[in-house]
Amino acid sequence: MNKVLVTGATGFVGRYLCEFLAKRGLTVVGVARSLPSKRETLDYALHAVGDISKGVDWEPIMSGVDCVVHLAARVHVRNEQERDPLTAFRQVNVAGTEQLLRSNGMRGVKRFIYLSTVKVHGDTNLERPFRANDTLEPLGPYARSKQEAERVVREIDEHNGLETVIIRPPLVYGPGVSGNFLRLMKMVDRGIPLPFALIDNSRSLASVTNLCDLIRECLVNPSAAGQQFLVSDNSDVATPELIRLIASAMHKPARLMPVPAAILTLTAKLVGRSAEMSRLIGSLQVDIEETMQTLNWRPPVSLADGIHATVTWYREQKADA
Repeated sequence: MNKVLVTGATGFVGRYLCEFLAKRGLTVVGVARSLPSKRETLDYALHAVGDISKGVDWEPIMSGVDCVVHLAARVHVRNEQERDPLTAFRQVNVAGTEQLLRSNGMRGVKRFIYLSTVKVHGDTNLERPFRANDTLEPLGPYARSKQEAERVVREIDEHNGLETVIIRPPLVYGPGVSGNFLRLMKMVDRGIPLPFALIDNSRSLASVTNLCDLIRECLVNPSAAGQQFLVSDNSDVATPELIRLIASAMHKPARLMPVPAAILTLTAKLVGRSAEMSRLIGSLQVDIEETMQTLNWRPPVSLADGIHATVTWYREQKADA
C-alpha cells in the first residue's frame, strides 16, 4: 500500500488523517467538496470534487491509488433545516458512497475503509457495551443512512472482491474538534457552573489520534479485510470526570452543580435539546477487545493525554484569536 485517497479531507478527522498518513511516508490524495478559502502548504494533494452524490469523474484523481478511506458524509446538523432529513442524509451518505464504489476510478483499488458510526448500534447501552457483531438498531436519519451505506459497502465487497473495512467510532475529539466537545471546553474555560455533579454515566470516546492510528493499521493489516471494528480510547469516562479532566488540563476549577438527571432531561425537552442532553447524561460504551485482538493493536494515546492535547490546541487557538 503506497497511495491512499481520503474523502472528506477538509473535515475534522479528514484533515488530521491526511497529515497523519503523510507524515508516515504515504502518498496521500485528499478530496473535498470545496477547497478552503485559506490556502496552506500541505504534505499531500488536495482536490475539490463538489457534491459526491451528483456524479464525480473519479478516474483521473484516483490514478495509482491502492486504498480509499471514505470519510465524506453528511453529519448531524444542530438546527436541521431540511424538511426531509432522511432523504438528505441518504443522498450523500448512501448514494454518494455507492457512486464512488461503482466508479471507474475504483478499478485499481485493493482496500476500501468506510467510516461509519457507533450510532448504527443505537444511542444508549442498556446492559453492556456494544460489540461489533451486535444487532444494528439505528435511531434517527443520520444513523439509518450510515447503516444503509454499510450495506452498500458489504454488497460491493461480495460482488467484486474488494477488501472492505468498516470502522464505527463513538464521539471523536482532539485538536481541531468542534461541536459539543468544543462548546463544553468553552464553558469550562469561562467558569460556567455545569449541572452534572450527580450524573453517573459511562461513555466511550476516541481520540482522533487513536482513530487515525486504527485507520492506518486497517490499511496494511491483512486481518482487517472484510471486518467491522469499534474504536475508542479503551478508557470510558463519566461526564463529571470528563469535565474535571478538561478543567485540570486548563488549570482551572471544575464547577459542578448537583442537579438530578430527571430535571436535566425535562429542562432539555422543554427547550428542544433532548438529544444534546442525552449525550451528556446517558451511557454509550463500546467494547474494543475484538478490535485489539484481531489486529494486534492498542490505542496509542490515553484518555488523559488525548484531553491534554485537545486543551493545548484550544488554548493556542484562543491565544491566536
